[in-house]
Amino acid sequence: MKTLKLVMVGIAVILCFVAVPLTAKGAQEEAAVEKEYVLKFNHVLNQNDPFHKAFVKWSEAVAERTGGKMKVEVFHSAQLGVEEDIIEQIRMGANVGQNTDSARMGNYIPGIAVMNGPYFADSLDEVQKLTQAPTIVKWLKELEDTYGIKVLSFNWVQGFRNFLTNKEIHSPDDLKGLRIRAPGAPIWMESVRSLGPTPVALPFSELYSGIQTKTVDGAGNVNVNTYNGKLYEVADYLIETKHNLLINFEIVSAKWFNSLPEEYQKILQEECDKAGREVSREVEQFSEEAKDKLQAEGMIVIPYADIDIPAFKAAGIAAYEKLGILDAYKQVQKEIGK
Repeated sequence: MKTLKLVMVGIAVILCFVAVPLTAKGAQEEAAVEKEYVLKFNHVLNQNDPFHKAFVKWSEAVAERTGGKMKVEVFHSAQLGVEEDIIEQIRMGANVGQNTDSARMGNYIPGIAVMNGPYFADSLDEVQKLTQAPTIVKWLKELEDTYGIKVLSFNWVQGFRNFLTNKEIHSPDDLKGLRIRAPGAPIWMESVRSLGPTPVALPFSELYSGIQTKTVDGAGNVNVNTYNGKLYEVADYLIETKHNLLINFEIVSAKWFNSLPEEYQKILQEECDKAGREVSREVEQFSEEAKDKLQAEGMIVIPYADIDIPAFKAAGIAAYEKLGILDAYKQVQKEIGK
């Protein structure tokens, strides 16, 4: 009987030692879910832009689905700093995010820059197909695994870029000799160069004064931003080239993202994708409305039908050739059925 009691005591002791780590593990998992997570999300657009409102909507949806345990704090007008600095913080693991584009991601993986090249995608349906393209999927994984950049979504499409000038334009030849503002990334610069003019790297915040002082002769821009930025005050013509469908990337730190509970990872990504799809459809409508407003303000629109689009498309291939990404361009085009 005494021996039996000793055996029972021994078993109880062993069970205690086994139960402690199991209990601790359960407590850790519960604590992970209970912990509050904050993402500070930065973008360069102003607070009246449809994208800013969509980012706020994304934030609200994430907070609702997590019971307030995850917060996405949205900062407009580059309040957290310039894009390149934010991307470096992202790579270091900070809890910040940035609205960016494949042009800047091309600094890490050159081929991915094709998504911001001239006449790459023609519709939202084609952008949706890109999410399943094997080459794109491979590039996104490389961005995450090698460079620490997690792309939550690239379903955020800002509309077509058109040229703004003080000269009537119908073909690439008409743009020769003009200095056109472009973002500083190589694909943007070469895209503009391939279509006729000389590209000039200039911050978006300096675009109005740049045209006003004739530092540049114009720019490529989406209609909504042209109207919101009152660029109709300094540019006479809206040239409807539709030379680029502006695909935006929403990025965060892969290290930070992977530290989140899996449930929160899913919520953050799902709601980002959803908000992006919704605002992209809205922007299509807003773009036409903005064009009407620009005309009402006195801008002269040279319509798509009156432009030598085949000549622009043929000229744009030079951008891909110059950057050595023509094969990547052709491969992705094939994968989405173009």
